[in-house]
Amino acid sequence: MKDTIEHEGFLGSVHFSSEDKCFFGKVEGIDDLISFEGDTVKNLTKNFHIAVDDYKALCRKLGKEVFKSCKGSFNVRVSKDIHAVAVRKAVKEGITLNQLVKRALESECQTN
Repeated sequence: MKDTIEHEGFLGSVHFSSEDKCFFGKVEGIDDLISFEGDTVKNLTKNFHIAVDDYKALCRKLGKEVFKSCKGSFNVRVSKDIHAVAVRKAVKEGITLNQLVKRALESECQTN
């Protein structure tokens, strides 16, 4: 499990700086850089919520989409061996490599 925090559909990364003795993070999945920090988990959570709420308000004011748009295609880099095995599996199943990868992602990312 990665260290993340969630508020109203937004995800934030969470890290700890031992040098600064504080938690910090950034809002993920958006086109802008929005960061937050706190010296306790409670403060970090509060500041993340404030950052998300402020960002949403700014996006409404500017008429901008809040989440990064996903166009439905992306490159995936794998080892040559995995690539070869995946191609063979797709051929044996009578589907394209794209269909095989799509099926694997759908299986892995099912929402309940």
